[in-house]
Amino acid sequence: MREITYRQALNEALAEELERDPNVFLMGEEVAEYQGAYKVSHGLLERFGPRRIIDTPISENGFAGLGVGAAMVGLRPIIEFMTFSFSLVAFDQVVNNAPNMYTMSGGQFNIPIVFRGPNGPAHQLGATHSHATENFYASVPGLKVCAPATPRDAKGLLKTAVRDNNPVLVLEAELLYSSKGMVEPPDEELLIPLGKAEVKREGSDVSVICYSQTVPLALKVAAQLEDEDISAEVVDLRSIKPLDEKAIFDSVAKTHRVVVVEQDHPFCGVGAEVCYRIQKNIFDQLDAPIMRVSQEDVPMPYNERLEHAVLPNAEKLLTAVKQVCYA
Repeated sequence: MREITYRQALNEALAEELERDPNVFLMGEEVAEYQGAYKVSHGLLERFGPRRIIDTPISENGFAGLGVGAAMVGLRPIIEFMTFSFSLVAFDQVVNNAPNMYTMSGGQFNIPIVFRGPNGPAHQLGATHSHATENFYASVPGLKVCAPATPRDAKGLLKTAVRDNNPVLVLEAELLYSSKGMVEPPDEELLIPLGKAEVKREGSDVSVICYSQTVPLALKVAAQLEDEDISAEVVDLRSIKPLDEKAIFDSVAKTHRVVVVEQDHPFCGVGAEVCYRIQKNIFDQLDAPIMRVSQEDVPMPYNERLEHAVLPNAEKLLTAVKQVCYA
């Protein structure tokens, strides 16, 4: 194992899959000559050439559609959105074409395509560049959605996504690109299955269910809660769809209290689905009502202090945990 950044882990995953399968190619804005808006594709153009690392115009609907067509004829496109807020321009391709083609063709066309890029709020990007899109896409039959929080998960999930025969969205996080973590060396194959959550910290008093940027937040708060004799278990969903119900239920059956923390909006959010499944299937295991900590239901402000007030933070999460623990 060695310590690398989230950005490097994604770069390794891309390079390894491009090397392994000649049908894989990367396409998006600034992925080639500029080596990626966030330098995730650094060095790939030089290594694999312009036929496989392809710069596009600023036309998300166009190059996403090109990717769907390429997948229909047996290639494995990786489509990078500079931000998933821009994927809304390609909504027709991602939502209407990619996930429906297999069924509508009577099984004649698999669509092995990956849509990837930074998702959710970063830092003072304003309302139109801060969308958390996981609830949009997870609601669509035929799409798989994952949101890695660590370098190891980023590499393992992206490699698995590239090999999947269905459309997969890999929702990265801009503020995690420089974060570091331990990852297996390149000579060891790393594949993390979709639909498999991970307990990032064991605990006994409350389950904190999270994903993406809220994982480091949950781990930070769990460490703080130790000083108040509250043992918090941190469950990282990793995959939004498919959702690992067993991991969630096992944790809740152990702690009997739940806080869901997410950067999604509260109405129709991922956390709402998690809450529903818990109360539907293991209601009798709960010793307190489930609490949610999410983004406020307002457009994202540009002002730094207002942005902080809108997003989940340590104070909000601490308050929610103490409420469910009656502390």
